[in-house]
Parts: sequence; C-alpha cells; structure tokens
Amino acid sequence: MADASRNADTEPLAGEPMSIARSLIRNASRITVLTGAGISTDSGIPDFRGPEGVWTRNPSAEKTSNISQYLADPEIRRLSWRQRLESPAWTALPNDGHRALVELERQGRLVALLTQNVDGLHQSAGSDPSLVVELHGTIKKFRCWDCGDEGPMQAALARVKAGDPDPACEACGGILKSATISFGQSLEPAVVAAAERAATSCDVMLAVGTTLGVYPAAGLVPLAWRCGARVVIVNAQETPFDSIATAVIRVPISRALVELLGGQ
Repeated sequence: MADASRNADTEPLAGEPMSIARSLIRNASRITVLTGAGISTDSGIPDFRGPEGVWTRNPSAEKTSNISQYLADPEIRRLSWRQRLESPAWTALPNDGHRALVELERQGRLVALLTQNVDGLHQSAGSDPSLVVELHGTIKKFRCWDCGDEGPMQAALARVKAGDPDPACEACGGILKSATISFGQSLEPAVVAAAERAATSCDVMLAVGTTLGVYPAAGLVPLAWRCGARVVIVNAQETPFDSIATAVIRVPISRALVELLGGQ
C-alpha cells in the first residue's frame, strides 16, 4: 500500500506535465488505472458529456440511462433497444490507448484496470479480464430486472431484429436490460470493493478520459490520493480533481498513453 503519511506530496514537481507524468509512471511499481468514455472515442464510440457527446447533442437520450424511466416507460425501453442495436460498440476496435495499457500490464506493474466503460474494448485489446474491473457493467450481456436471468446480448438483440421491440425475459416474463449500471442503480458491492482495494494499494493512480463527475467511480481518485498515491489525469476537459493531481495532461488520449507508457 502507498505511504499515506506523504499524502501524495502535494508540492508540484518541476517540468512539463508529460515529462513529470512519464517520470512518475516509470518509477512506479504499482499503478491503478481508471478509464472513462474518452479512451474509446478514438475507436468511434462517442462519449456522453464532451462537446460532441451523445447527451450533449441529444439531452433526451439520457432518459434511456435512468433506471426509473426505463422500468416505467415501454417507449423508453423500445428506444433503448433500438440504440443497443445501433451501438458502435459492436464494430469498434481497440485503439492505441487500449493497447498501451496492455503493455503496462505486461510489465507487471498494473494493479487493476478500473473502467467506467461498458464496451469491452480493454479485454478485446488483450487486457487480462481478471485485472479489468467493469464498474458500470457490460453491454455484452442482458439481465432480467426481475429474476436476474442473464445471457449474451446478441441473443436478445436477435429477438429485436426479429420484430420484438421490447423483449421480455424468457424465464419469468420480466423486464430485460443490458447488464450495465443505469442512473439510479447501485454498483455491485463486490465490484466496488475490488475497485477500492486497487485504489488504496497503488503508488500512482492514472485517470484517463473521465470527467470524474459520476460517483462512486469518481471517488476512487481522491481515495487513492488520501492513501498516498500520486495522481495523473489525462482528459480533454477539466475535472474536479485536477487540483490534487501531480500532472494533468490535455494531449489527445491515445497519443498521450503511447507517450506515457511506451518504452517504460
């Protein structure tokens, strides 16, 4: 575990943010990574809150991510199923940023890869699934809200393609949704516990492509910092925790990760 007594040494280091971050990562033995939607934009999956984000361009689309509205309104569910059919996640490929994180794992210094993304691109890039903590679940599976039955999302989507706009659970007749965490849903306790262990046992917390505005995922960064980890943030926009970061990098994410992690 990182030394909590130094509380991340808030004195700034000299040098440009990229060189500072490279030095921190090069000398770290235990690195925990937190990724958000920004890492997948180079793979063709738009983020939610950025200038060209899904919810920025169409605020009403956010309704499909609210569990209360999803459960109460059949039209919201039908819209959600149409969106799932058309999701770019089905054709997206990992980008250089995803692959750079695989290289960090191969070096034996990755504690865990905590991701707010549901697209599975970290695993597609070659990240060990046992090191990937999917904080917000996965779009690759469906789950019944009533009985908990689950299966591959493509099986449910096949029913949508065949003409069922809101497929019910075949086991109990209940409401199906993707195995993702919607607004109003709690994260799985075991997932939260795994993420907190990773945050409290690293010497560098690298937050990539996340606005750090959604909890409890956002709280992992200050948690790591309080436990003595240095924080490096790579994001196009400001975050609430830029002030505790030793380095904040605004370079495009894929390029930044290649520069940060290549040849370490």
